Amino acid sequence: MRKRLRAWRRAFDRRTVNLVRPLVLRHAAPPDALGLTKIGSGYGGWIVPTALIDDSWTCFCGGVGEDITFDLGLIERFGCRVFAFDPTPRAITHVAAVAAGEPRFRFVPVGLWSEDTTLRFFAPRNPSHVSHSVVNLQRTRDYFEAPVRTLPGLMRELGTGRIDLLKLDIEGAEHEVIRTVLEAGLRPTVVCMEIDQPVRPLPFWRTVRRVRRAGYELVAVDGWNLTFLRRDVPGSAANGAHPGD
Repeated sequence: MRKRLRAWRRAFDRRTVNLVRPLVLRHAAPPDALGLTKIGSGYGGWIVPTALIDDSWTCFCGGVGEDITFDLGLIERFGCRVFAFDPTPRAITHVAAVAAGEPRFRFVPVGLWSEDTTLRFFAPRNPSHVSHSVVNLQRTRDYFEAPVRTLPGLMRELGTGRIDLLKLDIEGAEHEVIRTVLEAGLRPTVVCMEIDQPVRPLPFWRTVRRVRRAGYELVAVDGWNLTFLRRDVPGSAANGAHPGD
């Protein structure tokens, strides 16, 4: 039974990816104009429009785990300021070991959510995995409690007036966080978002539609990592593209 379920999920994932890919930017300049390139490791990296990024950018990265090659890659390649957020104990230990002494990288050990509160972060089924989930993606019992914050509140606390790149790899919390980000009127130039547990198609499509209606085009798909670019960015290939449904 479990083998059949896994096979069904793999088939569903393939079908859904094939449905997502046609949403990737068309009707405008070719992708090369954006410089779409994966920054970071094969596991922790993200495809971003490198032609648009420079050292004036402020990047907020939700979800660290034990791979910050994307965060450090943004700093090394472009000179960006990067703020990263993750309350997981193993993530805190990893950042302390890997990013010590990098002044452009600031780590805040909190989770991202739609309000300032304290939530339970539930463990993954495989104890070798690091990522915990406030929505309990894997239906486990073990958890730790940690503070969670809203992005507008963190921006005020950290003294930054804008977010140019927002990455959300937050184990199912992305739907709630991106909803409140958009409702608050925040419009990062680039939104990188992993959709966790895509076997639940309704939240998946609802979130993709919400982001596109907020003025973004989907410019890259890497597994379940989706990269969106704001349409009105001067010089971007998305400028003038057709709006989403």
